[in-house]
Amino acid sequence: MKIVVLSDTHMPKKAKKLPERLIADLNTADLIIHAGDWQSPEVLHQLQQYAPVEGVTGNVDGPEMKELFNERFLLKIEQFTIGVVHGHGTKQTTEKRAIAAFNDTEVDCIIFGHSHIPKNYRKDGVLLFNPGSPTDKRREKQFSHGILTIDDQLIANHVFYDDKN
Repeated sequence: MKIVVLSDTHMPKKAKKLPERLIADLNTADLIIHAGDWQSPEVLHQLQQYAPVEGVTGNVDGPEMKELFNERFLLKIEQFTIGVVHGHGTKQTTEKRAIAAFNDTEVDCIIFGHSHIPKNYRKDGVLLFNPGSPTDKRREKQFSHGILTIDDQLIANHVFYDDKN
C-alpha cells in the first residue's frame, strides 16, 4: 500500500495549487493522510480526486475543517496502528507533543506536522514521521511530502523538491 503523507499546505495563502511533484505521487496513491493546517476545504476537494483522504485539523484550520476532522485520530492498516496529530500546542517541542497525544495508545507510527520540518526516525520502536510542507518550506532547503509504504513493514521516506509549482 502506498500512502502519500502531507501537512501544512496552508492553501490558498502559500500556494494556489498543489505542486506537480506532489501530484505525481498522488496519481499512484492508495490513501492520502494530511496532518493538519489545510487552511481551506478546497485542499481536501483537490486531494479527493486522487485517493481516499484521512486527516486531522491544525492550529490554523477554521470551523469548516473542524466539522470534517478531529485533532487526532488512529488508523489501523493491516497489522499497523498509525496515530495522526498536527502537533501544535504550548510547552515542549512539536515532536514531544505528538508523542504525548498517543501516550495512552499503542501505536507503530505517529504522523505529525506543525513545524514544517521533515522528520523520520524511530523512538522506542515507534516511527515518528513529519512530512514537512509541499507549499511552505520556511527555513528548510526544499519543499517536501512523504510516502509511507506498508507491506510486511512500515517504511517512511521523504520526497524533496525545489519548486512548489
